[in-house]
Amino acid sequence: MSSLNSLFNRATIGTRCKTCLNLAISRIKLLRNRRQAQLDGMRKEIFQYLRTSQESVARIRVEHIIREQNILAAYDVLELFCEFVLARVPILESKKECPVELQEAIASIIYASSRCSDLPELTSIRNLFGTKYGKEFVTSALELRPDSCVNRTVIEKLSVKAPSAESKLSILKSIAEEHGLEWDSSATEAQFNKKYEDLLDGSESSQNKPLPLSSPKEDRTVRSPVQAKQTSQTASSSVPPNQSMVHSTEGEKLPASRDPSDVLKRAHEAIALADSACNAARLAVSLANVKLSVNTS
Repeated sequence: MSSLNSLFNRATIGTRCKTCLNLAISRIKLLRNRRQAQLDGMRKEIFQYLRTSQESVARIRVEHIIREQNILAAYDVLELFCEFVLARVPILESKKECPVELQEAIASIIYASSRCSDLPELTSIRNLFGTKYGKEFVTSALELRPDSCVNRTVIEKLSVKAPSAESKLSILKSIAEEHGLEWDSSATEAQFNKKYEDLLDGSESSQNKPLPLSSPKEDRTVRSPVQAKQTSQTASSSVPPNQSMVHSTEGEKLPASRDPSDVLKRAHEAIALADSACNAARLAVSLANVKLSVNTS
């Protein structure tokens, strides 16, 4: 009974595989004609942009042309693989493991199924092969493992990385030659040869600009009269005689030195003097309390 069920399941998988492969081949042909018409229209638009000196727009739109050409090239390879597997479905039904001569075609179809959303039949084919050969076989092709045997052309044409500057310039030149346009590509070549750092205009100059001195009005710290007096005395005594002075908005003189170490040193000295002033004030208050207690007694 189990042998009859296995034979029935194998026959069902073979029939469904043939149906999905035929549907995939028909859809690929339909989509190829449609995309080819769209590609021709896009090339005419690029020609109009080049003719009217709108090269900045043409440099952007040419990436869509390259992407469409890559998809059409991938369709050609996938169609051949589908026809190849379709002709050998009886071999697939008779063997439990995937034949060596069919591994590249089947792995490429599985890989493309997750990247060609307009070919849903490839997903059905992937599920059938996953049922027959196991989940690990499908995962190996989807993740491009070393033993996946996916066709390199399919991987390259279905890649989502941005096209190179050389390929974009070559397409623009071919469009201009196709329509007999004498196009000067020097500006576009210079734009393509620019590095990423060159496009960040003024970034370094803005970083190297000196920071403006903060106004004394922005200082919100509340200080005691003793601490303010000691701080001003320390700052005035620590400034060298030959050092230039900068006048603030309130008429006070501030040192023009911008060395962070000097500022930090002066801040520490001011804090130390403020602490000594606070200690002296506490001592004076304690002495006054003692005198007051003696007089009252």
